Amino acid sequence: MTIFNIALTLLSYILGSIPFGLLLTFHFTGKDVRTLGSGNIGSTNVKRVAGFKVSLYTQLCDMAKGLIPVLTCLVLSRYYADYFSQYSIYAVALATILGHNFSLFLRLKGGKGVNTTLGASLLIAPLSVFIGVVCYFIVKYLFKYVSLGSLFLAISLPVSWSILQSANITFYYLMICTLLIIFTHKSNLKRLMDSKELNG
Repeated sequence: MTIFNIALTLLSYILGSIPFGLLLTFHFTGKDVRTLGSGNIGSTNVKRVAGFKVSLYTQLCDMAKGLIPVLTCLVLSRYYADYFSQYSIYAVALATILGHNFSLFLRLKGGKGVNTTLGASLLIAPLSVFIGVVCYFIVKYLFKYVSLGSLFLAISLPVSWSILQSANITFYYLMICTLLIIFTHKSNLKRLMDSKELNG
């Protein structure tokens, strides 16, 4: 990777680190979302604490911070192809997701990474993202748990890609995304197994 690539990847991590759920909830309600509900800064817990509107803003911002670095990388690579490799877009996407999950501004703590993963992956694997979102809504409708829907969404990303495409670098990128989402949902998995998970 060139210095240009490294700089863009670092900027993507910093952008990903911005805790929009925390900032928006505090702005609209004066509450610290980390101390209420599940304690998570993502849109699901923001909805519990601050309502649908703030949750929607959070979701859009978290998706945008995943999408914008990837879009920037795609655009720049067209005009400055010599400074980019085939791996650049994946490095930028993962940096943004890691920034959200392990925020520079929250002592390496953060959210679950689902919305940021969707935003970062939208231009990389659009059909897999669509299938993942459909799986999420079906599972959430049937079982009423956002976390379970998110886990099925995560698993569907590489599975759908492997069915529709070959096992190329995008497949391995999506596998990493899946493992990250499963990792950030480990407490949810335990609560699901103990029948103590929060609905919605």
